Amino acid sequence: MQRRDFLKSSCRVCLLGAAGYLTHTLAGCSPATYQVTKTPVVNNTVSLPVALFAQSSLQIVRPAGTYFDIAVRKKEDGTYSALLLQCTHQENGLQVTGNGYVCSEHGSTFTKEGKVTKGPAEEALTQYPTSVNQDAIIIYLKK
Repeated sequence: MQRRDFLKSSCRVCLLGAAGYLTHTLAGCSPATYQVTKTPVVNNTVSLPVALFAQSSLQIVRPAGTYFDIAVRKKEDGTYSALLLQCTHQENGLQVTGNGYVCSEHGSTFTKEGKVTKGPAEEALTQYPTSVNQDAIIIYLKK
């Protein structure tokens, strides 16, 4: 084998190994993906079936005619919280992470409760009041 061929094949093996390692490493850092439930807005409210929370304590809702999703989380005490996934810094959409939410625009991070953990955002996320009516969670949207 000539030196040139040896170097080419060695470099390929190293690059493939590094790519495989990095792909595995980066996959662990990627944000979790959640199914988005689309729902209509009726009388400034959104309704979500309680049954959706049997699989996960977090559900993402996309009200019809709105630009930003809402994260609805079932708390340990059985109540529900609803947060608008809109960054309070410059109104960018947020992504769900294992620890809360992150803005991909400028890096602001928020807890699961919507409190700022890293700026440039300074204000907590908008929280909507919720109630449970039989087998549905009602989210009261503010105008």
